[in-house]
Amino acid sequence: MKFVILNYVKPRNFADVQPENDPDGPAWGAYTKALLDAGVMVGGAALRPSHTATTIRLSEGRRDLHDGPYAETKEQLGGFYLIDVPDLDAALEWAARNPAASLGAVEVRPLVQG
Repeated sequence: MKFVILNYVKPRNFADVQPENDPDGPAWGAYTKALLDAGVMVGGAALRPSHTATTIRLSEGRRDLHDGPYAETKEQLGGFYLIDVPDLDAALEWAARNPAASLGAVEVRPLVQG
C-alpha cells in the first residue's frame, strides 16, 4: 500500500539553506537511507521554501495568482516521501522516525489506488 509522508517544519527550520549547510541534514540523510535500505521508498523530494510558491485560483475563467503559499501557517510543507508498505501501522512507524516529527509535524496519507 502506498502512502505519502508529508514533512511540515517551522519556517525558521526551512530557510534558503543549501543541503550541505543544513544543520538537520544528517538526520534527513539518515532517515532517507533507512527508507532506501528497507526497500520501502518509492520516491520523494525536498521543496523550496514557501515564499517561492505561487498559488492560483480560477474565478469566472480568470486566473488569480498570488505569491507564496495558500494559507498562513506556523509550519510549511518542506518535502515528502512516497513509500510502499503493507499497511497504515507500518507507514506510521516510518513517519515516527521522520526528523519533521520532532521539528514540526508529519502527515501520513494513503494514495488512491487505481
